[in-house]
Amino acid sequence: MLDVAVIADPAAASSSLDPIRSRILAALAEPGSAAMLAVRLGLPRQKVNYHLRELERFGLVELDSERRKGNVTERVYRACAASYVISPSTLGAVSPDPSRAPDQMSARWLLALGSRLVQEVAELIGGASRAKRRVATFGIDAHVRFASAADRAAFAQELSQAVAALVGRYHDESAAGGRTHRVVVGMHQIPTVAPGVENEAGQENPR
Repeated sequence: MLDVAVIADPAAASSSLDPIRSRILAALAEPGSAAMLAVRLGLPRQKVNYHLRELERFGLVELDSERRKGNVTERVYRACAASYVISPSTLGAVSPDPSRAPDQMSARWLLALGSRLVQEVAELIGGASRAKRRVATFGIDAHVRFASAADRAAFAQELSQAVAALVGRYHDESAAGGRTHRVVVGMHQIPTVAPGVENEAGQENPR
């Protein structure tokens, strides 16, 4: 099972957004049959069977095993991934485009950068999977607490200068056989909720 799978097909995205199907995908972190899922989720088996077939049709679940029970063959499924991300490419012409308004201080521009990141990395993963190769990537995730807005602005300026210096040092436009990489650096405040209240991830905000 993959840690994360990207859904790039609009029909598959629509299918995955159905509330019952998302519950089935979560339940199939552990393999199960329609009968087992019906018990786990408290749903009619016939309804579970229908949604399973739809999820299988779009490649969101896969057959884990088959076992005979009398004259019946029970099909056991598993989710193809522990979690899923829907690629912005499913929106077609209205998908976010950072080139429309390149404003480094805009939260919406940062969102557009993130959307492009999801779309491009998803395309790389798809191509690498077909070629049975790995994708060369690198990521950093860090937290920093600023004492003031001035400190935040100073940090952003120093970070911009450091990235520009590194790009200038290593970029070689004339390198034969070289491969162009995209470097994305973003910074945003971590969303918070009132103390003791669960956020959207189901995690309680610290007091």
